[in-house]
Amino acid sequence: MTTLYGYFRSSAAYRVRIALNLKDLEYDQVPVNLVKGEQRSETFRAHNPQGLVPALVTDDGTTLTQSLAICEYLEELHPSPALLPLEPAERARVRALAQLVASEIHPLNNLRVLKYLVHELKVDDEAKLAWYRHWVTTGFDALEAMLSREAGSGDFCHGDAPTLADVCLVPQVFNAERFECDLSAHPRIRRIVANCRALDAFQQAAPSEQPDAS
Repeated sequence: MTTLYGYFRSSAAYRVRIALNLKDLEYDQVPVNLVKGEQRSETFRAHNPQGLVPALVTDDGTTLTQSLAICEYLEELHPSPALLPLEPAERARVRALAQLVASEIHPLNNLRVLKYLVHELKVDDEAKLAWYRHWVTTGFDALEAMLSREAGSGDFCHGDAPTLADVCLVPQVFNAERFECDLSAHPRIRRIVANCRALDAFQQAAPSEQPDAS
């Protein structure tokens, strides 16, 4: 059985849960509590020396890390339903949308960065929140423009079925909502996320549905 090591509120683990669900793949979960520092334990670092979730252990014992790499592994092994279009330019567009979220927004706002701001740089909660909201707004402004202007957009980020871009977007919006970011200027993003959340694969991947939810 494939095993996913993750944390219920981790955006990166959330992405992998969505991808696994969209492809209707069975998997076990092993919670790694990021707040308690379990990701730094020797036991978990045996799976991922970075001390980051997710880690996916496959049926043959291979351990995979980094959420986008895991999602593309699943795509290559189980190509239907597809998370990436067939046409090269369209594939590049979906990857660009996904990386805008996963590489530009998320790394600036994940838990270890926020903890560093508070504990090492002595930033107060108000400044930390301003930091978080600034980078979400900057990224979402660009994403909203791309989704609104480019011909490839549909009911989802690309076309009328979920892709890797939606897999990345939904967890980031979840976190933006947790931090009470103003999303009123991003109607296309909100509409696409609503379409995603209507699907079982996204509902079952939601943080509130995970065994370690608290």
